[in-house]
Amino acid sequence: MSDNANLKLAVLIDADNAQASIVEGLLAEVAKYGTAHVKRIYGDWTLPNLGSWKDTLLRHSIQPMQQFRYTKGKNATDGAMMIDAMDLLYSRNFDGFCIVSSDSDFTRLASRLRESGMTVYGFGEQKTPEPFVAACDKFVFTEVLREGAAGDSTTRKSGKDLQRDAKLVNLLRAALDGAADDTGWAGLGAVGSAIAKRSPEFDSRNYGYAKLSGLLKAIQLFDIEERQVGRGPHKALFVRDQKSAA
Repeated sequence: MSDNANLKLAVLIDADNAQASIVEGLLAEVAKYGTAHVKRIYGDWTLPNLGSWKDTLLRHSIQPMQQFRYTKGKNATDGAMMIDAMDLLYSRNFDGFCIVSSDSDFTRLASRLRESGMTVYGFGEQKTPEPFVAACDKFVFTEVLREGAAGDSTTRKSGKDLQRDAKLVNLLRAALDGAADDTGWAGLGAVGSAIAKRSPEFDSRNYGYAKLSGLLKAIQLFDIEERQVGRGPHKALFVRDQKSAA
């Protein structure tokens, strides 16, 4: 991810559809993709239900944006967040956006930003509607951002459970097939990139594994080997479907 260190990102958080407990994990995740030059959170801060955010905002230098609810039952926060996103887009100062919400109302915003050449990272709970997930270049379920969530043995799926997940197996095999050379082998990085293009929400942490390599080893359907790359000390992992080796 070091190549992305200079990418300028705008982080926009929907306070009504996100929890303060994810912020540390969220910002650490954002740092993998670039630098958060803007960090804003939107909500009606006169309401008591947002009180849990206040200490968190100060600690992480996140700017609260006040938006009153003009009509009961109508969410004015979403509109304010969308308007600010477009203003930031037209400033031409950013390379990408991080939209933190589980609300499908941001589907069109994500699509519009991508149409303008922006990379869009979405963050929301697993209940997030599929259209919003699909509209993003990458979507991270916030359950894995809570402290201790990724790789927790209580949530980790066994090899047999992984093998029974037909959607997962088909995704991994299709990505590997698209990235493999004539011998059936593919670099792990290329496989990861192919998976991301097919499934923005894929994340090995959703299955309890911190890295893709750990998930592939656990599922026991793929051969994995470490190879020397070039003349230097660098090594890389390569993957092959065991079916192609038979």
